[in-house]
Amino acid sequence: MSETKEIFVGRSEQKSDLYIRMKKKTSGGIALEMKSSVGAMFGSSIRRTLEETLKALGISDIEIDVDDRGALEYVIQARVEAGIRRLYDVKEPGCLPERKVGVTEPVRDRLRRTRLYLPGNNPDLMMNAGLFGADCVILDLEDSVAPAEKDAARVLVRNSLLSVGFGTTERIVRINPLSTEYGAADIEMVVPAGPDTILIPKCDTADDVKAVEKLIAEAEKKAGIKHKTLLMPLIETAKGSLHAYEIGAASDRIVALCFGAEDFTADIGVERTREGTESFVARSLIVLGAKAAGVQAIDTVFSDVSDEEGLIASTREAMAMGFEGKGVIHPRQIGPIYKVFAPTPERIEYALKVVDAIEEARSKGSGVATIRSKMIDAPIEKRARKILRLAEALGLLGGKKEKKE
Repeated sequence: MSETKEIFVGRSEQKSDLYIRMKKKTSGGIALEMKSSVGAMFGSSIRRTLEETLKALGISDIEIDVDDRGALEYVIQARVEAGIRRLYDVKEPGCLPERKVGVTEPVRDRLRRTRLYLPGNNPDLMMNAGLFGADCVILDLEDSVAPAEKDAARVLVRNSLLSVGFGTTERIVRINPLSTEYGAADIEMVVPAGPDTILIPKCDTADDVKAVEKLIAEAEKKAGIKHKTLLMPLIETAKGSLHAYEIGAASDRIVALCFGAEDFTADIGVERTREGTESFVARSLIVLGAKAAGVQAIDTVFSDVSDEEGLIASTREAMAMGFEGKGVIHPRQIGPIYKVFAPTPERIEYALKVVDAIEEARSKGSGVATIRSKMIDAPIEKRARKILRLAEALGLLGGKKEKKE
């Protein structure tokens, strides 16, 4: 049990959040002082949530001051629980909010053109995550959260997974490395809430994947989750780049390998440039490793959110290298990336001609076809069908339908 007598939790004067001061008491009941920007309308409801959360956590004596800025119920519960965990030993699983989002089996084969990073300690961003239009959102417990706030962010991310509807967006949680004191606790708390995917940072070897997988399987079994939580190893070092294939093939849960340029350039001792030439070899190794392992390859973020021209150029290069998506640090980057990854009408039309030609050739007993004197064989057909699958998923085929293999 912590010897701390007074703690603070939450963020002051932040929209959709609250700031709490808690002080231990040995008697005298609950002394609750509260002010709220929405107190005129919801003051009694907020007070009731505070009191019920304390009761659910077994707290009967405490001094608590609350400054609320419009936090929703599950956020209030998360902040109170985080504070109590800093003061007392809490019986697991704590005070879970009512589940409003069903647990569904994650989708392995899906578009992952954009993965939007959201700080795990920012409820305002997470509550609106499904509106940004990204293929995936990453609720981040690692780099975007200060060490002193990782425990509070963990509770908030868990509650968000239970309470927030993300629509069709894939829900990814980036945990902390198992080499830290936070990683295993992240898995234990977050996996039972039912994220689609866990992003594994600083992934250097297949053993890193297997260690995370073991803890996830234990958490799933304990929570009664029948499906397998998916995995995305994030490769951020020279060592990880050289082991890309082994990492990608380490588990049948893996759906993609991702590249992190900031940590990679720090690892090899160079500055990250706009052109990215210093990471070209590493990115190539990750693409090759992912393709050999039969999983997707997803490129790093483009860090200058005001440079749309640079973002488009970087995305075009990524697509040309074989990447199927990029990391995103601001919603404004989503649209330009989608435009690059969407097949043009000309590519779609040519892909349809390729499939028609090869189907006609096969009907005549031949395995190859020609279009304007150019030979069409199996590799060209494979590329054409991939373009058509993407076009169909994006609704770009119109009334035309891809002929199935």
